[in-house]
Amino acid sequence: MHTNPVWIIDDDKAIRWVLEKALARGGIGFESFASADDALNALYDASPRVIISDIRMPGTDGLKFLSRVKVDHPEIPVIIMTAHSDLDSAVAAFQGGAFEYLPKPFDVDQATALIERALAETREPTEAPNGEEEMPALLGQAPAMQDVFRAIGRLSQSSVTVLITGESGTGKERVAEALHRHSVRASKPFIALNTAAIPKDLLESELFGHEKGAFTGALASRRGRFEEAEGGTLFLDEIGDMPIELQTRLLRVLSDGHFYRVGGHTPIKANVRVIAATHQNLEERVKSGQFREDLFHRLNVIRLRLPPMRERSEDIPILTRYFLMRSAKNLGVEPKRLSDAAMELVRHYPFPGNVRQLENLCQWITVMAPGQTVELSDLPADIRDPALHPVLEGAGESGGTAVPAGYGHDWMKGLADEVARRLRAGEIGIIDDLTRRFEETCIRSGLAHTGGRKVEAAHLLGWGRNTLTRKIQELGMEAAHGEEVGQG
Repeated sequence: MHTNPVWIIDDDKAIRWVLEKALARGGIGFESFASADDALNALYDASPRVIISDIRMPGTDGLKFLSRVKVDHPEIPVIIMTAHSDLDSAVAAFQGGAFEYLPKPFDVDQATALIERALAETREPTEAPNGEEEMPALLGQAPAMQDVFRAIGRLSQSSVTVLITGESGTGKERVAEALHRHSVRASKPFIALNTAAIPKDLLESELFGHEKGAFTGALASRRGRFEEAEGGTLFLDEIGDMPIELQTRLLRVLSDGHFYRVGGHTPIKANVRVIAATHQNLEERVKSGQFREDLFHRLNVIRLRLPPMRERSEDIPILTRYFLMRSAKNLGVEPKRLSDAAMELVRHYPFPGNVRQLENLCQWITVMAPGQTVELSDLPADIRDPALHPVLEGAGESGGTAVPAGYGHDWMKGLADEVARRLRAGEIGIIDDLTRRFEETCIRSGLAHTGGRKVEAAHLLGWGRNTLTRKIQELGMEAAHGEEVGQG
């Protein structure tokens, strides 16, 4: 639904008035709300492009409002307004997904410029490619993804070369598309080439084109990807697999700004922004002589690292809902939903294939799962049984159950990061809250594993049945989830 592009949320009428007048002078449409609760209700029917919200308000405060928006509408930039006494909270909000924070009292021109910058980094819904509202790899609340979002925003006015690193399936091409779409070159072509997918003897012609008769079979002249991307962006995926001789030619283009077609003698100017990506460690390939050091430094001007799914498990529910909705739309059926227990199991699966593997899982669920609500037993065997994970670490001398390699270290690192974040935010009672969440997670996973059988779950967790029952009651899990934790 179309709506005014900017929403202002503040219980102070004077602040709303100042912002309204500033936006009106700039010809920017706005809508104002005296509370976050009113804005949350409005979000059911409409969606703005930018929100600017105060922190301290009656009812739902700005930080809780931010967290709700980031779950349901992660694509909307939220600017947080704060008094100087709230700056610690504002910094925490920024780390948690706020686009920017604006300390009060603020300069009106500064506020307007900030809103305009946020607007410049978003798109009208009608501009989305193929009718999709959001690009899947770019959904997420994880801090590492927020760093990527901020980098895309900061690079929006630049044509600097970018190197994107990350495991296969993390969405490197999606990020390259976003960098192009939010750049000054957005109206020009975005051309993608996977250098590992093109045979070595054809790659040079694919990149630079060829003249008629340049080689056997060259019956006509042909433009290469550099010419096709003129004025726009050329995305070179899996750059680490490029042959050394072609690395030399690419370096010459980046340094001289022109190239020759295969068999050609006329220099062709290259007005192209190059974005490269790799899942490999280029520093190691430089040391082993497989990648040119001078080309590496040319490409490595700005580096963006995309986190694997195991480092952003909090994003899995958002991505899962998106992929289930998209798969259902493509098949013309109602979208399926995962039960709480099934979602919890999926959220803790390491996904070695990353976002691509999660998308494939959602397509499988849409086609193969029998009911609208997907239970644990409906999930594929490899998701239900971590022992079937392809990369396993042996149980060692302890004789314990095998688990995915590195899995234990990942959750401990995540815990350390969470504690550090809360300490920076000035929180107290951290251990009590995290212990509660730890126990609740163990109980949910135990009951999910045993199909809700308390006696068996208690035994596996190392508790007596009465202890498990007491813990469920203390944590309020029965009241919140009814039968899910109350069986057997």
